[in-house]
Amino acid sequence: MPKSKITESLLNSTVSKYRNLIKFCYFLLVFVVISCGNDTKSKANVDKNENATTENETTENTSSKTILFFGDSITAGYGLDDTNDAFPGIIQSKIDSLGLNYEVVNSGLSGETSAGGKSRIDWILNQDIDIFVLELGANDGLRGVAIAETKANLQAIVDAVKAKSPSTKIVLAGMELPPNMGQDYTTQFRAIFADLASENKLAFIPFILKDVGGIKELNQNDGIHPTAEGHKIVANTVWEVLATVLNAES
Repeated sequence: MPKSKITESLLNSTVSKYRNLIKFCYFLLVFVVISCGNDTKSKANVDKNENATTENETTENTSSKTILFFGDSITAGYGLDDTNDAFPGIIQSKIDSLGLNYEVVNSGLSGETSAGGKSRIDWILNQDIDIFVLELGANDGLRGVAIAETKANLQAIVDAVKAKSPSTKIVLAGMELPPNMGQDYTTQFRAIFADLASENKLAFIPFILKDVGGIKELNQNDGIHPTAEGHKIVANTVWEVLATVLNAES
């Protein structure tokens, strides 16, 4: 074969090899691009799913309902080393153990009277409240405040809650006074709470200090405020009524 034809043949063969190599590189590049695209889409889907999960968890966490205890030193846990030992904190632990989606807010204030509660209720109602537990009046009784005045103040608090949020469930905690306040006054005082509960169709705890009031070993040295052990009993008394409200909510 002439030298020129051999050279031409080798040249054609080399060109053909380069063309095949270029085609191979092209297909390899396309494959890599497609693979990267799929990886990007997969990562995007994973990120999307993770974001959706996070959003769902956030929504679930922020959608918990609120139980607010509005009261005096008994609610506040006066004299306890840890206010979480007060009955609202014990109820929160009970709720958590049952896996219920409620958050307890302790809005107790030592020394609070019904008049004081009336003056601060509008500020308290700036938050969403699903269940409102009203525990006030004891300090009125100990100070000998007129029965009509105490009842009017408590009614004003109930009215304020209903006006702000008609769907809020209200639980009223009753109180009793020691006999040294006089039989007529103590009898009329006890009736305030039963009458308010009946007139307003409220869930009712007849005596929040049931099985605690007057029992020395369950009260602090002042004979008025429950010890940590006493608060456990108070929590059980409150829970008996509160549980029925929670069941009605679910």
